[in-house]
This record gives sequence, C-alpha cells and structure tokens, in this order.
Amino acid sequence: MKPFDLKSLVRPNIWSLKPYSSARDEFQGEEGIFLDANENPFGMLNRYPDPHQKALKAALSEAKDIPVEQIFIGNGSDEVIDIIYRIFAIPGKDSVIVCPPTYGMYEVAANINDIHVIEIPLLDNFQLDINNILKQEAKLIFLCSPNNPTGNLLKNIDTVLQQFKGIVVVDEAYIDFRSDKSLLPSLNSYPNLIIMQTFSKAMALAGARVGIAFASAEIVALMDKTKPPYNVSKLNQEAALRALSNRRENSLRIGTIINERENLIEELEKLPVVKKIYPSESNFLLVEVADANAVYRHLVNKKIIIRNRHSQVENCVRITIGTPEENRRLLEELRKFSI
Repeated sequence: MKPFDLKSLVRPNIWSLKPYSSARDEFQGEEGIFLDANENPFGMLNRYPDPHQKALKAALSEAKDIPVEQIFIGNGSDEVIDIIYRIFAIPGKDSVIVCPPTYGMYEVAANINDIHVIEIPLLDNFQLDINNILKQEAKLIFLCSPNNPTGNLLKNIDTVLQQFKGIVVVDEAYIDFRSDKSLLPSLNSYPNLIIMQTFSKAMALAGARVGIAFASAEIVALMDKTKPPYNVSKLNQEAALRALSNRRENSLRIGTIINERENLIEELEKLPVVKKIYPSESNFLLVEVADANAVYRHLVNKKIIIRNRHSQVENCVRITIGTPEENRRLLEELRKFSI
C-alpha cells in the first residue's frame, strides 16, 4: 500500500493559501486597552471571540483524550462539511460518494460547491455496499454512523479506510448514544480519516451550532486556515464549555433517552399501524407504518411533529425520542389512528 500523500488530495490553491490574520491572531493577551479590531468600546458582547476556541478545545481534548492540534470547531456540522469540500474537492472536477438513505446535507453541500455526487445506496440491511464503493473514482466519501435516518451503526468502515484512496469522513453526530463504538481511538491509525461530532444531540445544544471535527494535525491545520476568522461566537463557546462541565447531568439525560427509546419500541410494537421498527443506536427510531403520509398528517393535526421519511424509505417515519410525557402523548395519538 502506497504511503498516504495528503498534499495530492488537497486543492492546490488551499495548500498554498495564506490565511487571513485577525486582530486576535496578532495579539492574544486578555488584558489591555484594545484599539486594534475596530470594535465598539461599549457593551457586554463588544469584543470578538477567541478565533481558535482555545479554552473549548482544551476541554474537548481532556474529555475525548485527543490532542488539541487534532481538533477543529465549526459553526455547526454544516460549516464543517462545507470546509471539508472547500479543502479537498475541486469544483466541476472532483466527486464525492454518499450512501443514501443518509443525511441530506452531504449532497446539498456538494451541489453548492459544484462537486459531482456518486450515490451508492445502502444495502437492504442498511449496510455499506463495499464492493461498489471501492470501484468508484472519488476524492471523498461521507459515512454517517449511527446513520440518519436509519439509526444503525455502519459495519466495515475499517475496510473503506484501508482501501479507499481518498478522504473518509465519518459523521458520529449520534455516537454518544453508543459511545463505545466511536472511531476516535483509531484516529491516528488512519491519516485519511476525519471524524465529525456535534454538541447538538447528546449535549442538547442544537440552538448553539457547535460542530467538531477530529483529524490529523495536518488536516486540522488546513481546516483552521480555511475557516472564517471568528466562526464560533463567544456565547456558543461558553455554552459548549458549560455542557462539557456537566458530565453527570449529560450522562443522566443520555440514560433517560436510551431507556425511553427501549420503552417506546416496546409500546410501538403493540400498535396495528406499526409494521416494523428498525434497530437504533441513536436518539430516534425509523418506523415503517401502514401509511406514512396519513400518520404524519394525523400527528401534525394533534401538534405532534415527527419526520416523514417516505421519500427516502417507503412508508417510514422518523421519531425522535422525547421526554417521557412527550412519548406518552405520541403513543396515545397513535393508538387513536386508523386508516
């Protein structure tokens, strides 16, 4: 196997890019009279945030046992996805592999960046079509594990990492609901691996928009020089730091969600409208019902909003695990449903 050559995968203009140097790059002290960044001298949020999120990266480094140099923080996972395309994929020339049904922004972001999308659908068991994937000529592949909307962990990712010639992005947005299966311990074994995680799910900070990428120090350095200068606000950095400090509360919430998931499966299986419940390692369930469109409309009329995934998986809806009371109301309304 040839040694990994990162430079051959990076867009030449990005490899040679001289990044923007902000005022906070040139002076990094915390005390003084700041007249360098054209900020308003009045107010509580008048100063630009730390452009390198040093405190947050240090806390993440401790929590995840990953060096600071291998951590990138973005304004939500969608910014992370966009930056990955910006670094590696030449518009109008390069290709990315996506494996539907999966998170739709991989394809949308590719279209925005004029990157050709190669769709290799998951097999009937929602696992990777390895043979077909490895036949393709592509610069990138996005894999979501646990996958959205199917909820299952993907197998054979190691095979892709070992044999795919480009960058492998593994989106672990839901991994905290099955943390023993994260690929983080294997990060340094695969120089072509980028692992995405987020504060939106298990950390309950969807409104704060804080996404994470873990990769080699070389890839993270490219991401850092390609990002906007102040891409994560002070408020959002502080919210993420508070979330990381509340480990016991986070663990209890995750435990509640997992227990509620199992209880919901047990009760849904009793309902005539439910045809199949797919195994889930996430905070949601993919459920096949008699008529997804009708079930969706019925619940919306009762002000219970689920996701209709009929366009991706026939007659399936995706149900996020709510609070015990929210789940009780969902079951109550589904018991009333009839076609």
